[in-house]
Amino acid sequence: MLSILIPVYDYNAFPLAAELHQQCVALHIPFEILCQDDASTTCITENQAINTLENGTFSSNVFNLGRGRNCNALAEKATYDWLLILDCDTFPKNADFIKNYLQFIQNQSGTVAFGGIVYQPERPTEENVLRWVYGTARESLSVEKRNANPNGNALTSNLLIKKNVFISNPFEESITQYGYEDLVFLSDLKKKGVVVKHIDNATYHLGLESSKQFLEKTKTALENLAFLHDSKSIETTDSKLISAYSVLKKLRLVRIVAWFFEKKEATITSNLVSGQPSLLVFDVYKLGYFCKIKASSYFDKLQK
Repeated sequence: MLSILIPVYDYNAFPLAAELHQQCVALHIPFEILCQDDASTTCITENQAINTLENGTFSSNVFNLGRGRNCNALAEKATYDWLLILDCDTFPKNADFIKNYLQFIQNQSGTVAFGGIVYQPERPTEENVLRWVYGTARESLSVEKRNANPNGNALTSNLLIKKNVFISNPFEESITQYGYEDLVFLSDLKKKGVVVKHIDNATYHLGLESSKQFLEKTKTALENLAFLHDSKSIETTDSKLISAYSVLKKLRLVRIVAWFFEKKEATITSNLVSGQPSLLVFDVYKLGYFCKIKASSYFDKLQK
């Protein structure tokens, strides 16, 4: 029936696994919970407790694979026909979480479903607020809004998918750093006519990194995006940021925007790590850094 896959990195996933275990047992369904740590250094002892759960397994990679490859490895181990992929720092919003996905399966509603993601309503401490502001505004979307762009508005942090569909369309293994593996995966599904169905079955996103850490992860993600764009792994229309970059390129403004970003990065960053970060400023930050990467690539090509 259901294989629950939880890629783990530096996080205590036992509370999540225990809650999912309780819900599955209550429904009397065949299930397994597979958790695989990606060579992290913390919470190993806490996560070992997952092995005490019936049908629960916790293992650790010797080397860091990256989230996509770790998910692929978990899927290969999975026993059942349906996979439920969950980030380790999520938690079901309600006690009918598994039941809701079970109804989706039984009703033969599709081969892929995204239940949504939400954030705690309480504003976090100032040092963590950027991730919360961004997630609340850009990720925590209603079913109606998600359905406006089914594959574009989905995430793989709470995704139900038929195993054969996933095995035929695994995560891109060239992406080993944080960022945009979801975009490539969901874009590839769309190209093959696999449309994500959206249901109201959210998980909370609990693991809020500091604003400074989030900006560093954003830079890494943008470097991934530039690589994916250069290698033509994604289309211009798959990303609003790449669409904006393409307009700047046509107007020959990329190097000017990159120059502006370098001059103003400290000022922009000061807003984003403050207690009142602006998402408009964050959009400028991402576009500016992306242009900087692209401009650097341009000059590197000239020097070769």
